Amino acid sequence: MDVLIFDLDNTLYPAEKQLFGLIDVRINRYMTEVVGIPAPDVDALRRRYWQLYGVTLQGLIRHHGVDPEDYLSYVHDVDVRSILSPDPALHRVLSGLPHRKAVFTNGSTCHANRVLAALGIEEFFEDVYDIRVAAYLPKPWTEPYHAVLEKLGTSPDRCIMIEDSRDNLATAKQLGMGTILVGAGQTPDYVDVHLDSARQVHAGLTFWDQAS
Repeated sequence: MDVLIFDLDNTLYPAEKQLFGLIDVRINRYMTEVVGIPAPDVDALRRRYWQLYGVTLQGLIRHHGVDPEDYLSYVHDVDVRSILSPDPALHRVLSGLPHRKAVFTNGSTCHANRVLAALGIEEFFEDVYDIRVAAYLPKPWTEPYHAVLEKLGTSPDRCIMIEDSRDNLATAKQLGMGTILVGAGQTPDYVDVHLDSARQVHAGLTFWDQAS
């Protein structure tokens, strides 16, 4: 295993930071103020689009003709640095890992770059792969995983995916990746290692050292 593929939001920083809550508010505002969807319909529509497509954006593209670039710019226009600050502990962990590292997110590259800069860890990642990598199809669809692997020039058996989403890890495991779940809750059988925080990744990687 020589490539670590990290999710971004609620993975590289704790969900308790609630940064994604700011984005959530922006998504609802976009749907009402830009798309013109009545406010009482927004929650149900978002649930439906998540069930069908994995993200709200795909539903808005398919059913409302939304410009995905306009959407991404709008919903990620949040003050990241009001929520996140440099994380010296995470910096030390990442600096000690010899693996190649990349970010794979359902968000945008601009948002990811702002998050990495706020955490003070941008130097460790060779690239960010966002929702554009497979024509706005999100994880857990398989297409973006294949696209990321192709761009990295590697195979699934050389990669470990680090995520807070169980659904996204299920796809990673089906493709043959190692899986690390970050955050609270139950541990599905397709998860190799379950950690409280990305700051513990170095300890979690011993699973593969023992396996070899």
